[in-house]
Order: sequence, then structure tokens, then C-alpha cells
Amino acid sequence: MLRNLLSSLLPTAARLTGLLLAASPALAQTAAPTPAPGGNPIIKTKYTADPAALVQGGTVYLYTGHDVAPAPQERYEMHEWLCFSSKDMVNWTEHPVPLKVSDFTWAKDDAWASQVVARNGKFYWYAAVEHATVRGKAIGVAVADNPTGPFKDARGTALITNDMTKATGISWDDIDPTVIIDKSGQAYLFWGNTACYYARLKPNMTELDGPIQTVQGLPRFTEAPWVHEHGGWYYLSYATEFPEKIAYAMSRRLDGPWQYKGLLNEIAGNSNTNHQAIIDFKGKSYFIYHNGGLNEKGSSYRRSVCIDYLNYNKNGTIQRVRMTTEGVQAAK
Repeated sequence: MLRNLLSSLLPTAARLTGLLLAASPALAQTAAPTPAPGGNPIIKTKYTADPAALVQGGTVYLYTGHDVAPAPQERYEMHEWLCFSSKDMVNWTEHPVPLKVSDFTWAKDDAWASQVVARNGKFYWYAAVEHATVRGKAIGVAVADNPTGPFKDARGTALITNDMTKATGISWDDIDPTVIIDKSGQAYLFWGNTACYYARLKPNMTELDGPIQTVQGLPRFTEAPWVHEHGGWYYLSYATEFPEKIAYAMSRRLDGPWQYKGLLNEIAGNSNTNHQAIIDFKGKSYFIYHNGGLNEKGSSYRRSVCIDYLNYNKNGTIQRVRMTTEGVQAAK
């Protein structure tokens, strides 16, 4: 009898709730809040990792890896890269997949960290993959006429293979490429795991221009080098130790010597890896990284890109990055 009485009251209660919500917009907002734009992680529709960013005029292009290992599996599964763009660092537009591992016919799998740079009206994408016939990781180069692609293999072969680097015996030391072009127009490629390598690139951006060398002065270097310029200084930031933090060094020259300056950020939440991109845009500096903070399934293997501000001291050193949930405000 009690069950019948409750059943008869439920429709009336539902109607009363609807009337209250209609009469009180404030109550309706409390009952069913609408997510605000912005905040970290910045991409909430899929998992994104290993960010790189390129500023072109009033637009930032964000390139990421795509974690697809299903929960609760703990392994890296990545087959393609993603591209997003924004004019304010808060509202992001996703573009069609611009590059996949299968676009490199000589590669086997693993769409690991990458970076896109612009030169002479073209866009060059340097990406780490697993080589199909040469043991270990390798670095390929793709090219496009537009920052959103589609990109195609620029060489038909890898630019860097594991048999070209001898500073360490591991098979995964040829990962995490970053490229910078100095004021004279000379391009440099940096990359590595446990050893940080660098080499000059020819003007065509698809061939090395000289020997592969090893960067000195980077204590406890793990991986994820990123090189940028600001205020007349070059900065080489990198992941250190494991779980990873980000440290950095400074130099007046891209070929060194590099002077170690300390940590930039701490362990990124529940992600064992830490991978950064650093850019200036509309008068502010930004630190772009990943954590495992998207929904209850986020982890070291299902990562998400975040953005916080980067601040420099008067002497050129960088303040420790404060990682936040709120993220950054819209750039104007």
C-alpha cells in the first residue's frame, strides 16, 4: 500500500519540481549547471598528450598525441596526432586528423611526441615513431602548405634512426624532437631520452647539416626537450627524473654552453610523464603541458593538455609554474 501511495505522488512531485525550476532561473542553474569554457584540461572531448604549439599571427595551433588505450589498461596506445587552433588560448577548434603513423610508410606504430615549425611558407612536422625495420624509435618529417594539414612524408625515409646515435644503448633515445630557427636562419633539431642530442638542419628542413652532437650541462635529463627564445636568451627545458618534473637551462647560443637553472614545474598530477611547450602570444607567456586530469579515467596513459601562465624574472630566469584547475584567461 505504501509503495502504491509513493508511486501516485511521484508524477505530482515531478510537476512541482518543473514549476519551481521554471519560476526560478537561479534554482535551475544550481540544479543543472552549464560547464564554463576554459579551465584545465583544455580539451575535454578526448585524451591529448605531448603538446606542441605554433603561433601564426593571431592564431595558436596546438598539436598533440592521442591516447586511446581503454581503461583500465596501463599502456601507451597512440596511432595519430591531433590539431586544434585558438585565437584566445581558451576556445579551441579541432581540425581533421592532420597526420597518422601510417602516413610514414617506413614506420610501425607509436605516434609519440612531435613539433611543427614554419619556414618559407611551409610547415614541417617532426614526429617520433617506432621504425618498422630499424630497431627502436625514429624521427620522421612531414610537410604541408597549411598549419592544419594534411601533412605528407617529406622524405620517404626517417630523418633519425636509432643506429645513428651512440650516447646510450637504449632503443628509445631518439624521441621527442624539437626544432628552433635562430636569428641567422640556422635551424637546429634537439631530441633524446637519457641523452639529449642536437644537430643542425639544412635550409630544406629535411636533412641534417653536420654531425649529431650531445648537449652537456643538463643534470638528470630524462626526455622531452623543448627549445625556445625569449628576451635574447635561449631556453632548453626538459623532463627530469621519474615521475617527471620539468627543469630548464639557459644559453646565449643554441650550441651552448647551457647553464642549468632549476625546476619549472612539479609532477603533473597523476601523470608519470611531463611534456611541455612554451610560447609567447598576445603579450603573455604560456606553459603548455599534460596531466591525467580528464574525468575519472584519466591517468599516465590517458593524458590531457593543460595551459598555465609562464613568468620571467628581470634577469631572464623563469619563475616556477603554478599548475591550476582554472587555467588561463582569454587572451585579447
